Amino acid sequence: MKEKSLSIGLDFGKKYALVSYCTSDMSEPDTISTVAGSELYQIPLSLCKRRGIGQWYYGKEAETVMKNGEGSGCDRLFSRALAGEQVTVEGETYDTVELLSLFVRKILTVPQKFGTSMKLARITITMDTLNREKMELIEKIAGRMKWTKEQCHVIDYAESFYYYALSQKEELWLHDAVLFDYSKNSMRFYYMERNLNSTPQLVHIYLKDYGPLIGNRDTAFLDVVTDAVSRKIYSSVYLTGDGFDGEWMRESLKFLCNGRHVFLGKNLYAKGACYASCIHTGMQPWQFVYIGENEMKVNISLKVKDREELIFHTLVSAGENWYEAKNQCEILLAGTNTVDFWLQLPDSREAKIESLELTDIPKRPERMTRLSIMTEALSDSAVKVTIRDLGFGEIYKSSEKVWEYKMEL
Repeated sequence: MKEKSLSIGLDFGKKYALVSYCTSDMSEPDTISTVAGSELYQIPLSLCKRRGIGQWYYGKEAETVMKNGEGSGCDRLFSRALAGEQVTVEGETYDTVELLSLFVRKILTVPQKFGTSMKLARITITMDTLNREKMELIEKIAGRMKWTKEQCHVIDYAESFYYYALSQKEELWLHDAVLFDYSKNSMRFYYMERNLNSTPQLVHIYLKDYGPLIGNRDTAFLDVVTDAVSRKIYSSVYLTGDGFDGEWMRESLKFLCNGRHVFLGKNLYAKGACYASCIHTGMQPWQFVYIGENEMKVNISLKVKDREELIFHTLVSAGENWYEAKNQCEILLAGTNTVDFWLQLPDSREAKIESLELTDIPKRPERMTRLSIMTEALSDSAVKVTIRDLGFGEIYKSSEKVWEYKMEL
């Protein structure tokens, strides 16, 4: 039997996780429900060890076991792991990073139950915002799960919305799409803009925070949506977040549904992350490049000769998450003491050349100096470049010289 390829989208919220998955024979992602046949997608970020037998439970079942006094554990695992907490369970002290990794391992066994012989192709993890601490936590989990760099990717909610919205039928994004997220007692508005003159199309997602809805929610939300969507035609409006629970939307919903497709659901970010996994594994074609606040804004390349043919070797790609933008290559220096880096905006044909001088590099015959070039993003607009002299085998030993530069883009 041929092994199926499995793509995962994992949404880490403050109290809950959601998981969407797609196999190579599915037309679109599905989301794991805590109750079969329902749309109860939110899995509490809880883990519990049953007293006496040492069995671990997760999610709603873990909360039930703890509530009944049949075991001990902890909730809000992501927040606790991010804070570096340790917890005591059944007299043993545990690192919450280990417990969060166990939680992830358990929830990822669920898609396997729907079929056999499935191999993880890629998992995309999404959360409201990204920072260095969150990225380091995900790296720790990836290490414990033995995921390779190619298997694990991290995005924020804005980028999840980008992948979700543009994976729908063209009629739903032809005039762009918007998202209202009503959670954490705040109404956030995400709106999309596409550059129709670039190939591939460059896409930006912008955020406006309207804050809490004061007074009558329906009236307050009507004021928000009137301000947000009246200036431009949008094909679709998406609503997500616990704040939309209940049937309080009347006039506001009537206004939104006038000439627009409107969708309400809680699994948009998880599905968007799963679409991202499918796209980056080649399961789904893609004609867009996302340029968000976490993405590199410029392509950085080296012009090199490969088998007598001049080519551009890409070190940094525009649209690449800067937290993950690390690259390394080796080149042979050709009769110069400088290395030229080509910087190009993704929607421009022109490039800027930045020449980095290798001060005091030993003089050797042409193409007999091997260099290691490493790039590591410091932000979405700055890159650290480290160049090392590797010598040339036994003929020329390395001088151990290292040159470091900060390249502002």
